Amino acid sequence: MIDLTKDNFEEEVLKAEGTVLVDFYGDGCVPCAALMPHIHGFEKVYGDKIKFTSLNTTKARRLAIAQKVLGLPVIAIYQNGAMVDSRVKEDATPESCEEMIKKYAN
Repeated sequence: MIDLTKDNFEEEVLKAEGTVLVDFYGDGCVPCAALMPHIHGFEKVYGDKIKFTSLNTTKARRLAIAQKVLGLPVIAIYQNGAMVDSRVKEDATPESCEEMIKKYAN
């Protein structure tokens, strides 16, 4: 899991080749903390097909807003520098996230 910052987000996500998953989370976000072990587990299964990254929105609020991340947690899929799919708040369950990951892992 690559830790993203405002300094490396463009390089690691927007300019990356292939598919990138971004786990947008925040300090003190209980649903984010509950989801994170599942996302780390998915990296073990799908990490050879998708690049797994995470961004602490508490430290990069402007960047999160620029990516239209207004609620947490958000698990987003990027391809060719654009967000193509995401699971947000209540929809960001381990099951729905894995379903989305499988869709892009092929």
